[in-house]
Amino acid sequence: MAGTAGSDPPKPDTPLLIACALGIERFALRGRRGEPAGPVTVLRTGMGPANAERAVRGALGEDRLRGSAVVASGFCAGLTPGMSPGDLVVAEETRDARGATPCAGTELLFEALSRALPGHRVHTGPLTGSDHVVRGQERAELRTTGAVGVDMESAATLRTALEAGPRPVAAVRVVVDAPEHELVRIGTVRGGISAFRVLRAVLPVFYEWHRSLLLPRR
Repeated sequence: MAGTAGSDPPKPDTPLLIACALGIERFALRGRRGEPAGPVTVLRTGMGPANAERAVRGALGEDRLRGSAVVASGFCAGLTPGMSPGDLVVAEETRDARGATPCAGTELLFEALSRALPGHRVHTGPLTGSDHVVRGQERAELRTTGAVGVDMESAATLRTALEAGPRPVAAVRVVVDAPEHELVRIGTVRGGISAFRVLRAVLPVFYEWHRSLLLPRR
């Protein structure tokens, strides 16, 4: 196992770092709707696990972000038949060849997203990592592992975050590519536009997750 989701409650001024790969994802996530519980940084890491690892390690090495809670977000490919662009995936854990990383507050995120985005399905389960775009038969093979979604950065992002120190981590992705809806390029078809709109709406839910982590435990 790559680490734990952190056992000590964060300090009241704990920052929130939201990591995504693409410029279009960062654009969607930079809106300031809702009230953040503390400083918020949206980090564009670049595509792929190596870029995510390098960018997150560098960001968490800065004094202002050193103790940040971390959310990996953006788009993903859905693995479950019947998924559609605009569905959401809340990771129970992220996986890659180097192990599994458990996520904090999965149930809270599921409930908050269901309230914030009625009519959009929210899936929970393992989110697996890949170093390339997954299509066709490879998608079906990954589904047999129990994973519900796949992307290239979440596993590396959360593993690297915990290597830098104990903290709450989570991964929430919007499905842009699904078994019956394979896309060539994000944003060029209706499914990509739908996923972009959903991603724009999730930011207040990240704030709610972050606030919940700062509450004293009873």
